[in-house]
Amino acid sequence: MPAASPQQLTLLGATGSIGASTLDVVSRHPGRYSVFALTAHRAADRLAELCLRFSPRYAVMTDRHAAKKLRDLLQAGHCATTVLEGEQALCEVARAPEADVVMAAIVGAAGLEPTLAAVAAGKKVLLANKEALVMSGQLFMDAVETSGCCLVPIDSEHNAIFQSLPGDFRQHPEAIRRILLTASGGPFLDTSPERLETVTPEEACAHPVWSMGRKISVDSATMMNKGLEVIEARWLFGVASGQIEVVIHPQGIIHSMVDYIDGSVLAQLGNPDMRIPIANALAWPERIDSGAGALDLFEVAALRFMRPDFERFPCLPLAYQVLEAGGSMPAVLNAANEEAVAAFLDGRLGFCRIADVIAATLERDGWPGIETLEAVLEADARARSLACEEIRKRGAK
Repeated sequence: MPAASPQQLTLLGATGSIGASTLDVVSRHPGRYSVFALTAHRAADRLAELCLRFSPRYAVMTDRHAAKKLRDLLQAGHCATTVLEGEQALCEVARAPEADVVMAAIVGAAGLEPTLAAVAAGKKVLLANKEALVMSGQLFMDAVETSGCCLVPIDSEHNAIFQSLPGDFRQHPEAIRRILLTASGGPFLDTSPERLETVTPEEACAHPVWSMGRKISVDSATMMNKGLEVIEARWLFGVASGQIEVVIHPQGIIHSMVDYIDGSVLAQLGNPDMRIPIANALAWPERIDSGAGALDLFEVAALRFMRPDFERFPCLPLAYQVLEAGGSMPAVLNAANEEAVAAFLDGRLGFCRIADVIAATLERDGWPGIETLEAVLEADARARSLACEEIRKRGAK
C-alpha cells in the first residue's frame, strides 16, 4: 500500500534515458512518489519541461550558463522551482533531509560525489551510476554499511541478481557458486575484426536491444559496460572475481542468473525495458506497476547463450585484470575508458583503439591505493591526463 505521504525523490541525471524511465514510473503512482529535486548538466530546455510538469522544489544545473537559462525559462513559465548551480549543489539535494529516495543516474565519474553524499546521509539509493562503485569500491561499500543506506541496483543485470538472491545472502556467501551476468553482445557481436576498424559512432550507438545514451551504447559495443558490471557485481554482492561469469545472451530476455551450490540456477526474465528494474527498486520490497509489457514466452520461443570472445572484446579482460589488481586500478580503467569513448564519439579515435588507450594507461606506474575519496579523484585526474596523451599518439587511426 502507498505510504501516508508521498516519498520524496531526488533524481540525479534527470534528462538521460534512466531519468526519463524513472519519471515515467513515478508519474504512474502520483500518490506514492513526489519529485523533490531534478538535476542535469547542460540540458536546460529539457529540464525546464520536466520542472513545469513535476514541480520539484529544486532543480540543479552543474553548468552556470545553463542554470541562468533554466531560471529564465522557469520564470517565463511561472514555475516556483528554485534553481541551484554547481557540482556541490548536486550533493546538497542528494543529502537533503527532505529526500527519501535518491536515483543516482549521472553518467560516469561525475556521479561519484553526489552518490556518496546520498549514501553517507543514509538515503535509499537506487544505483544506476555503476562508475561510482567501480571507482571507489570498498570505500563506497564501507560508507553504505556505516550509514545504514538501503542500496538497490538499477542496472538490469544487477537488479536481476538482486531479485534472484535471498535477502540474507551476505550471511550465506558459501551458497553461491557463480553469478552469471548476461550480455547482449551489442551491435558488433558477429562483425568481422576488419570491419571493426572502420565502424562509426552512429553504428556503435545502434544497440540491437536497448535504447541508451551514447556513452553507454559505445561501452556496450566494446563490452566495457559488461566489464564495469563485473566490477560492480563484485562489490554489490561480495563475491570473488572468479565467481562472476559473463554469458552472451543476444535476446536480452534473461537479465542475469545466480548459480547455487545445490545445482539450482535462479534467473530473472522480462522484456528489455528499464522501467522494470526501476519500479522494482523504487517499491522494494513491494511490487508496483512499471508500465512495461508482459513477457510472451511463446513469442520468445528459444533462448541463445554463448561465451564471450575476449579477443574480439579486449575491454572485458581488462576489467577482470583491474579487479584482481585492486587499489585505484578500477578507477584508472574507468577514467581512461571515459576519455577514449569521448574521443571516439568526437571522431578523434578509432573504435579499435579504445582498448589500446585503456591498456596503455593502466600500464603506467605509480597508481596508489584508495583510502580516501581524494585519492580516488587524484587517480581519476591523472588517468584522464595520461589517457589523453595516448589518444593524441593514436589519433583517428
